[in-house]
Amino acid sequence: MNPDYSKLDETLKYKALELESWFKKYSKVLVAFSGGVDSSLLAYFAKLTLGDNSAALTLSNPTYADYELKEAEDIAKFIGIKHIVIKYDSLEDINPKIAENPSNRCYFCRSDLVKELKKVKEREGFDVLVAGTLLDDLSDYRPGLIALREGDVKAPLIEVGLRKDEVRALAKALGLPNHDKPSNSCLASRIPFGEKITEEKLLKIAQAELIISKITGAKKVRVRYHGKDIARIEVDRHERKLFFNEQVMDDVYNKLKALGFKYVTLDLRGYRASGIENLSIRVKNTWYERA
Repeated sequence: MNPDYSKLDETLKYKALELESWFKKYSKVLVAFSGGVDSSLLAYFAKLTLGDNSAALTLSNPTYADYELKEAEDIAKFIGIKHIVIKYDSLEDINPKIAENPSNRCYFCRSDLVKELKKVKEREGFDVLVAGTLLDDLSDYRPGLIALREGDVKAPLIEVGLRKDEVRALAKALGLPNHDKPSNSCLASRIPFGEKITEEKLLKIAQAELIISKITGAKKVRVRYHGKDIARIEVDRHERKLFFNEQVMDDVYNKLKALGFKYVTLDLRGYRASGIENLSIRVKNTWYERA
């Protein structure tokens, strides 16, 4: 691995070098790895600076779609980093609070991740755990960040001051094939807070999103689950036009009806983060404070 920073602007080049320096402070690093662009960039720099003294860990459970796991495996192989996958086959294997689906569900999910990270850290002698949290995340409702901070999981992207657009630009310059992959979240985020999460619902949502992506070509798809009958589709605003064809609409409806949905709707407003607007509370993110 021999990164070429020559085409980066001076600010991003400086941050890339800072990221290299950050990893060089440690002898063995374990990356919490989802396969998204943020954790992929961390995995790249961990492998670049520490070689075989780096590894990526993916925690797979029914809230994590199978195609996401496959993409994570592919990108880890592309980077050349050791990839550890811990797979839970049933919701019964994970924190029962996740299935109850409270507004801080992500806290319990991330607590599970931290628990597994620490097990691997102790077993294989890693110095530090890292996650792909970046500056943009601190302005959003993300209770999972609290669990990561409690577990002493570091956030090098924050510490060097990287935002999402910079992460994508750097990933592209380094040749990472997922540099333009849309941000994703676990399948549980499609179900309204307070409604019980089941494996049947998660599978139905995953299948529906994959069908819509294949039919329309949309890259960012969410199927919001409103009871067993209603699927509300969200895509990026610029992708809404992909549905403006009668045959496409018929195909999407018929395929989702076959999954068990009676009503299939397209949200005319487009994608937005689930649940944020209707929350009456906010969780203060205390992941990182600048001196």
